[in-house]
Amino acid sequence: MFWLLLLASYLIGSVPTALIVGKLVFGVDIRDHGSKNPGATNTLRVLGKKSAIFVLIIDLAKGALATYLPIHFHLNAEPLYFGLMAVVGHCFPIFAGFRGGKAIATTAGALLMANLPLLIIAYVTFFLVIFLSKYVFFGSISVGLSMLVYAFISPSLELELIFLLFSLFLIFLHRSNIRNFILGIEPKINDKNLINDRIPPKNSGF
Repeated sequence: MFWLLLLASYLIGSVPTALIVGKLVFGVDIRDHGSKNPGATNTLRVLGKKSAIFVLIIDLAKGALATYLPIHFHLNAEPLYFGLMAVVGHCFPIFAGFRGGKAIATTAGALLMANLPLLIIAYVTFFLVIFLSKYVFFGSISVGLSMLVYAFISPSLELELIFLLFSLFLIFLHRSNIRNFILGIEPKINDKNLINDRIPPKNSGF
């Protein structure tokens, strides 16, 4: 049952929400526009607020649903394992040629179901780092690092190795952002030129 639920979690995470919205509503592959990342942030940048909210909610739900699976089936296993497997599916989706997003929304969904205090710490850190730096990728990487710090100081959460690997995973996912930052071409969140990436919908649905 453990491995079956892990597989189910991966498949849940593999549903490419932003890609589906982009193709059905806008007639585009979002991976060809903006930052080329099929996640909620690039959806906001390219497809607009309504699409971004929809993508955010579904991607959150993917992480929450996967995390709930072992609870529903009364499996004696850490629920976060399954939530993080959904994150892997989101980042490397079998249904989208293994070209997926960068983990943040689906991770939030997993933490929402598994550990609310950790969710609050991780995402207060996320928004604070973005506010101070104006770079989304710094905030994204800080999610993993704050989870790692929390694991070290919490006597009840023995997931230091998992969160260390997750932090390295986030750094790997954002390697292009890090390279662009070093080259001085990574846009800040308040860059007015980002509006030029907006694509109008092919119908009025979004």
